[in-house]
Amino acid sequence: MTGRRPLLRTMAGLGGGAVGLAACARTLAQRANQIRRAGAGRGWQMQEIRPGLIRGTLVLRDHLAVVDIPYDAQRFSIRYADSRNLLYDGASIHRNYNSWVQNLANDIVAQPPV
Repeated sequence: MTGRRPLLRTMAGLGGGAVGLAACARTLAQRANQIRRAGAGRGWQMQEIRPGLIRGTLVLRDHLAVVDIPYDAQRFSIRYADSRNLLYDGASIHRNYNSWVQNLANDIVAQPPV
């Protein structure tokens, strides 16, 4: 299993014990803007599927990671949707995937609610 890690299936962004984001966004549109800006800053292509759901796609060299980001004004989460060339076997995935998702979540939390 060299080069692979257990898949982080859901990255909870806010709610429960998370900090920093609850006071930031007051509307669904503000939260969506935070997610889009954070994704763009890391090279993710963000597509709004519907209000409350954004799909993020990251292409790095020959790797593809796709995540769904359900959100509301108080919280968001990042969920694995699909991948290519990331050695996903249903339980583990390429060693960099979890850090890509964690960086995206951290950047969403850090975004101002403009």
